[in-house]
Amino acid sequence: MQSLRIRIITTLIVLAIGLGYMLPSIPGVAGSSLANILPGDAVNLGLDLKGGIHLTLGVDMDTAMQNNLARLGDDLKATARDEEVFVLRPTVLSDSRIEMTLLKGDQKDQFESAVNDYSPFNVESTESLDGGKIKYILAVSPQYKEEMTKLTLDQAIKTIRNRIDQFGVAEPDIRKQQGNRIQIQLPGLQDPERAINIIGQTAHLEFKMVDDAADIEKALKGIVAPGRELSVLMNKLPDGSYSETPIVVKKDAVLTGEYISDAKVQLDTWNQPYVSITFNARGGTIFANLTGDNVNKRMAIVLDGKVYSAPVIQEKISGGRASITGNFTRDEARDLAVVLRAGSLPAPVDILEQRSVGPSLGQESIDKGIMSAMLGMGMVLIFMVIYYGFAGFVADVVLCLNIMLILGGLAAFGATLTLPGIAGIILTIGMAVDANVIIFERIREELRRGLTARAAIAEGYSKATLTILDANVTTVIAAIILYQFGTGPVRGFAVTLTLGIITSMFTAIFVSRILFDLYTKGRSETDKLSI
Repeated sequence: MQSLRIRIITTLIVLAIGLGYMLPSIPGVAGSSLANILPGDAVNLGLDLKGGIHLTLGVDMDTAMQNNLARLGDDLKATARDEEVFVLRPTVLSDSRIEMTLLKGDQKDQFESAVNDYSPFNVESTESLDGGKIKYILAVSPQYKEEMTKLTLDQAIKTIRNRIDQFGVAEPDIRKQQGNRIQIQLPGLQDPERAINIIGQTAHLEFKMVDDAADIEKALKGIVAPGRELSVLMNKLPDGSYSETPIVVKKDAVLTGEYISDAKVQLDTWNQPYVSITFNARGGTIFANLTGDNVNKRMAIVLDGKVYSAPVIQEKISGGRASITGNFTRDEARDLAVVLRAGSLPAPVDILEQRSVGPSLGQESIDKGIMSAMLGMGMVLIFMVIYYGFAGFVADVVLCLNIMLILGGLAAFGATLTLPGIAGIILTIGMAVDANVIIFERIREELRRGLTARAAIAEGYSKATLTILDANVTTVIAAIILYQFGTGPVRGFAVTLTLGIITSMFTAIFVSRILFDLYTKGRSETDKLSI
């Protein structure tokens, strides 16, 4: 008696929790006063049910590797300079190599020691030049290239996820694919073009000094002084488009976006939006020194290779704050703040595939999925009552509870319901009844052996439970593999299948046994069981 009471209380607690998480998914409950006291939100719908956008991005690993080699070369040059070993600025070559020239040949041992101790480079070849100089060709190992590829993809996924989270898309699915590709699914997205711009924008922010003494006409012909480069200053026109004005800037960035700790939209005195950025402690110090050393000079704010503003530095700017102006609209300023706050992509990305799913098509999928689930469930309910009598009614009750727990579990864990996920629920309906069928047939066998109803129930559950557990564990293992290696829809199927198996074992083995015990409680040993 004590055991039965504990099992009933446990079951009621589990069912109450499941019902609490399931209710927000019922039409009419969401947004009502009841929803305010419920523990969770409605089940998230996937791309194929809610509509949205599917993207496949290709990451430019060649550019990523060149940028990484250039940074490593600059770090090596700075390390050598600290040890009073002087080399010329490194030049990035193809095939993961860089070229560096040592100015004094008698410092060969010191330089090679710095290469071995402070960088992933190996000396591939050397060449003696005039004046005692030595030209080095340095290369990284294939293992380093492979590691950098993995890190670049991971960083790109993290950056994209940060941007999407700030954009407000619920339950995005972002994952790596073979061939340096990233798959993105954004359910319920209403403005796909804006999302594509945010996701695909590299957002590499640099601050460079403007060379106002440069001859623009010569620069347009490709004649620029060493350490200078031709860029364009973006000027926004009244119709929203941009005109480009040539401008010459120094090639080396004096400050980059990696020092940004925050970025947000502000309004100036003319109620025009601009982006206010805040540097971290290190960046604030660099920015203060930079502005203090370049008063009355122009500093270009360069985003993805284009100059959006080039203000004159009036005085030293302390406090670690700066602003980016460019006649932005509110949405443009907000999007720029999002990508700056989320960080820049480690490499450019290309949109290789774009596919949109309309909300109407998603609603049609929901209606057909619900219809098929209800039809299948109705046929199962009727068959079980006809074939097993009272026991079939018990199976029907626990089947309804099982569906409730699946929906509650999806909402509780924040999982996404997809069209294949609905297929998983329909499959679970059959599997849940299958567990009851195994138990009922075992009970029938015990009754034919002459056991009483109560004894037959105990033996039937005892002998069938292990068989049910063995069968379901192997299915869960297969579902876990599907989830680990599958794409979004396949993972949706795996989630509902796994959750359905767990809840079906609970309802078929635990809850149905309680109903049988309550049915036989107080009955005589000679009473027959309707099964």
